[in-house]
Amino acid sequence: MLRSVGQRRVTGEGVDPRVAELRSAVSRLRRDLAGHRAEFADRGIAEDELAALDAMALSGVPEVRRLRRSLLLIAGSIGSVSAFADGLAAVRRAVEHFGTPPQGPAV
Repeated sequence: MLRSVGQRRVTGEGVDPRVAELRSAVSRLRRDLAGHRAEFADRGIAEDELAALDAMALSGVPEVRRLRRSLLLIAGSIGSVSAFADGLAAVRRAVEHFGTPPQGPAV
């Protein structure tokens, strides 16, 4: 059951609202991408990374570094296709709710 609490949507007990927001944003961008008739070179990369984000969200609280990597790959593969600007922004906001990755030595 979904209900509103202030500005945040809350799902049933024990479900992280950040995960629900991420899944919703990913779903929207996937629908936008599926409905876009024009082909572009890196469409497959965007589709694969959106599927990866959804799988990470389904598994619970995803790893922040991996979320951010997927977001960068999606943004880079979509490029400047303005039809995806709102959906991509929603995914970015959802990823940002997980915080910044822990700082460690550069690899």
